[in-house]
Amino acid sequence: MASVVAVCKSRKKGTKKEPVPEGLLKEDHGLTGDAHADCLSKRQVSLLAIESIDKMRSLGFNLGPGDFAENITTEGIDLVTLPIGTRVFIGDEIALEITQIGKECHAACAIRRQVGQCIMPEEGVFARVAEGGLVKPGDRIRL
Repeated sequence: MASVVAVCKSRKKGTKKEPVPEGLLKEDHGLTGDAHADCLSKRQVSLLAIESIDKMRSLGFNLGPGDFAENITTEGIDLVTLPIGTRVFIGDEIALEITQIGKECHAACAIRRQVGQCIMPEEGVFARVAEGGLVKPGDRIRL
């Protein structure tokens, strides 16, 4: 079963995000209080699988949820294989619509400066909040 491992946010772009006990995803906006929330963006929320983070850990890096600036760390779902437009449901209320797979990584990325490489360009997934609600670790994810 796929689930949420962590919910993370930061007040400043270009920095790691810190795990929080829960977060409010606002429709057509993003994660309330996060620097990347924006009603005009197709990248309102970012997702990254813990399995991707584990790949970097296996190389000897001490990394965890939020270190790649993702809002939602997932487990048990192959995010990068989801077609653009796929609806991802979290808990009983939330619906996200996949808008982008990967992104161009900027040289000032905090994780790139720390470890020399970043997985978000290939394994990060971005979504629009179609239906908002409260998200927390342990919430079930389904397609």
